[in-house]
Amino acid sequence: MKIVVYSTHTCPICVKTKALLNKWNLPFEQKMIDEDRALMAEFSEVTSGARMVPQIVIDDKHIGGFSDLTELHMDGFFD
Repeated sequence: MKIVVYSTHTCPICVKTKALLNKWNLPFEQKMIDEDRALMAEFSEVTSGARMVPQIVIDDKHIGGFSDLTELHMDGFFD
């Protein structure tokens, strides 16, 4: 499973999202969109124009943000 988290340096929910993924022992790639214009363009394309971070992509499918991630976990998606 490939997990990508799009985030910024100033986003407290991004920090919580990455902490949860670490707690669940789920490896992920972090993409800091505030560092690179190309990543910002990628973020916009992959997430269909989302404006809020974090945004999570699992196996090339955009699943949403923090709430969506925790809902997937509660539904047993990562078991």
